[in-house]
Amino acid sequence: MSQKFQAGDFLIFQLESGYGLLRILGIDDAPDGKIWHLAAYNELFLDVEFADAALENPQSLTVSLPHVALTDRAFLSTQTARMKNEPLTENELKALEEWKSDPSAPISDRSVRLMLGLR
Repeated sequence: MSQKFQAGDFLIFQLESGYGLLRILGIDDAPDGKIWHLAAYNELFLDVEFADAALENPQSLTVSLPHVALTDRAFLSTQTARMKNEPLTENELKALEEWKSDPSAPISDRSVRLMLGLR
């Protein structure tokens, strides 16, 4: 992977007719690779400039998935690019902490687009 992603990164991904946004909540090392903890937003954008403008006020974005844990394979199946990094809030980290405290917490091998019901 050519990009070094880190917690707090806003990522953009392309759909057939626009773009969506994700946020990295954390990255854990696992025996089979990494576990990617992401939040996903409802908003879709016609182009990168609209997404960039929305990130000037990220509090206005609405959360579709507050937390999803993905395998390396699932994360890498959707091409993403880093837009910007901002510190995570306590509210954003709440879902991640709940996941970590659950001994049967799921880790998905499905792409984030499938998790969102997008193609």
